[in-house]
Amino acid sequence: MLTPFENETLTRVGPGTPMGALLRRYWHPVAAVSEMGQRWTKRVRLLGEDLVLYKDRTGRLGLIGEQCPHRRASLAYGIPTQDGIRCPYHGWLFDAAGTCLEQPNEPEGSIFKDKVSLAGYPVQSLGGLVFAYLGPAPAPALPRLDGYVAERAIRMIGQAVVPCNWLQVMENSLDPVHTEWLHGKLHEFTREHLGEKVAIAAHHVKIGFDEVPYGVTKRRLLEGQDEATSTDWLVGHPVIFPTTLAVGNGDEQYRRHSFQIRVPMDDTTTMHYWYDVYVPPSSLEVPDHLLCDIPLYEVPAKNAHGDYILDNVDAQDMMAWITQGPIADRSQEALGATDRGVTLYRRMLQREIRKVEAGEDPIFTLRGEAGERTIEIPLERGKYHFTDGFEKLLRKNHTKWSPIAEELVALFTGRPAVQQV
Repeated sequence: MLTPFENETLTRVGPGTPMGALLRRYWHPVAAVSEMGQRWTKRVRLLGEDLVLYKDRTGRLGLIGEQCPHRRASLAYGIPTQDGIRCPYHGWLFDAAGTCLEQPNEPEGSIFKDKVSLAGYPVQSLGGLVFAYLGPAPAPALPRLDGYVAERAIRMIGQAVVPCNWLQVMENSLDPVHTEWLHGKLHEFTREHLGEKVAIAAHHVKIGFDEVPYGVTKRRLLEGQDEATSTDWLVGHPVIFPTTLAVGNGDEQYRRHSFQIRVPMDDTTTMHYWYDVYVPPSSLEVPDHLLCDIPLYEVPAKNAHGDYILDNVDAQDMMAWITQGPIADRSQEALGATDRGVTLYRRMLQREIRKVEAGEDPIFTLRGEAGERTIEIPLERGKYHFTDGFEKLLRKNHTKWSPIAEELVALFTGRPAVQQV
C-alpha cells in the first residue's frame, strides 16, 4: 500500500504537481481528427487545464487556453482567422502559441497586446488522432507506434469519459489476473443468470513482468498452455509508459494493432480511447472509404437503467475502475502476490518523477533519429481472447455495433454479418 502522501503524489496531475510535471513530458491524444472536420473548435480538458483545440481558416490546428485574458470570455466560440482565432467578445486575436496578435479597439500604436498572452501548446496529428504536448520545450518526438503508422489499414476509435483518477485505470493494465475473474468468472455468472451457459475463464498458472525501454511487458501462463511455446508467456504484451496498453494482435490473417490510451483530464476524470487497427491481407480488395474514414464512437459503461453492462469487457473494466472512487485510497489497500506489476509500475512512476525533478528526460522520451523510426511493439500471437472468431471479436470491441463493423465482418470473413440487436 501507499502512504496518503505517496498516493497524492502519484494521482494529482494539475500544474505544479510532481505527477503533472512528469505527464507533461509526453504527448497525449485530445481529439479524433474526424471531430474537427465540420467544426472549428473543441473544448479540451487536459492535466487540469481548460483549453480549446481550434482550426484556423487554413486548416491548421492549435491548442490554447480557453479563457481570453481580456474579460475571460470563452474562445470555444471564437472566430477563426488565417493565422489564429479571435475572441468572440471583443475580437482580440491569438495565434497557436497563445501570443496576442491584435487588439482591434485599442489606440493606434498601443503595445498593450505585447503584455498579454495565453497558454499555447503544440499539436500533431497521427493515425487519425490529434496529440498535444504541454511540457517544456523542446518537445520530444511523438512516438510512431506501429499501429499509428500502419499502411493500408482500417481504423476505429472508441472513447469514454471515465469519472475517476487516471492511475486506477492504468494500474488495471499491470494486473493480468483480473482478466480471469472480471472478464471470466463474472462474465460466466452474468450469462448464466440470463440462461446461457458459457465457459471462458482461464486460470493463471504464472505471471511475470519485465521493464523494457518503452515501459513494462507483462506475461501470463494460463492453465493448459505450454511454457515453451505460449507467446502469452514468451512474448507477453506491453504497457507503454506512461499511459498506454497494447493488446495482443491475433494471427497473421487478421493482423490487428490495439491500444488503450488513458488521458488524465484532471484528478478525478480520465478520457479513455480504444484505438483499433485492422490490416487486411494484401490479396483482399478493400473499399477506399474503409481505409480513409476513421469512425469515432462512444463506449457506454451503463445501460438505459443506469446499471453497469456486465457482459461487455470494456464496461466491466470501467465498473472496476469507477467503483474504487474518484481517487482510490491506496493507504487502505491490501496488496497480494499477484500485484507485483502494480507495485513495479508505481516504483517506476516515483523514479521518473525524481528524474524530471533532476532535469532529466524520463523513460521513453524520444529525440532525434529515435523519434523518426517506427516502433514495432512485440505482441503475443493467437491470443486466447481471439478464439471466439473475428465476428465476436468485433462485437466485443465495438459495443455500439456500427455499419463499419458490419462491413469489416463481411470483408474479413467473406460472408454477411449479423447485426447486433
